[in-house]
Amino acid sequence: MNYRRLGRSGLKVSELSFGSWVTFGTQLDVDGAKATIRRAYELGVNFFDNAEAYANGVSESIMGEALKQYRREDLVVSTKLFWGGSAPNQTGLTRKHLMEGIRNSLKRMQMEYVDLLFCHRPDPDTPIEETVLAMNDIVRSGLAFYWGTSEWSAEQLNEAYRIAKEYRVIGPTMEQPQYNMLVRGRFEKEYATLYKEHGLGTTIWSPLASGLLTGKYSKGIPEGSRLANMAWLREAFEKENMLGTETLSKIDKLQTVAGEVGCTLSQLAIAWCLKNPNVSTVITGASRIEQVDENLKSDQFVDRMDDGVMKRIESILGNKPS
Repeated sequence: MNYRRLGRSGLKVSELSFGSWVTFGTQLDVDGAKATIRRAYELGVNFFDNAEAYANGVSESIMGEALKQYRREDLVVSTKLFWGGSAPNQTGLTRKHLMEGIRNSLKRMQMEYVDLLFCHRPDPDTPIEETVLAMNDIVRSGLAFYWGTSEWSAEQLNEAYRIAKEYRVIGPTMEQPQYNMLVRGRFEKEYATLYKEHGLGTTIWSPLASGLLTGKYSKGIPEGSRLANMAWLREAFEKENMLGTETLSKIDKLQTVAGEVGCTLSQLAIAWCLKNPNVSTVITGASRIEQVDENLKSDQFVDRMDDGVMKRIESILGNKPS
């Protein structure tokens, strides 16, 4: 396993990491989580990602229990705050929810601190100034070591940096955006200046496009799959025509490239993400040990993806941001 600096910070995270979205508390109980985490840790993963919204907090509880057997100093653990409950002040990025939310998350995870704390989405109802100052206070108090954002626009991030500079407080260190072969615009184009000017780190999610880049949906939606069980995700795919003939044709062609490289389509997709130097870590997920093994072997194929392979992939995708 290789380790990369989280943006301009000195913190080192495994280039392949492990997240609990849609698995812990839904597909996996504590024993299942312990097994998958153990395997990921054995393969060199040191970064484990979570959120208060995952399984309504159950995911945090399960991960906290599963991680108790490891030395805390050897781990980089994150959580994200935004969707804490249905009450008016349990959602969003107000000072109240952030202060209460981090304490509730830490109780569930049985930890004194998290290494990374994310604002899970932008909050149009709360001034960015309020959020920046609250996150600074959380870091200053030692409840988190670094703070960042998830799916914020470049404009919103620049405003956060401006406010942090004006008030001489701690600004965001990292962003957690979706990034994969099919979703590229924000990461590659919109954020381009943020990497250079602010040293923004990234912990990317959905490198397999919610399973689309595994090839499992090439002949329809299999029973028990993520799209079969998550209506909102299926509707989002249909809205963006992600299951259309053109996309599925690209995936078939990518499958051929993967075979020539000597890896699975999933490994090709993850290795493609690792080729981007602005990626600090790729968050993977798994409900079975076999999936952990497959995903975390992806870094072995990065060197095989030379300029010729990358150009061929680019010609198949045809979606490079201009």
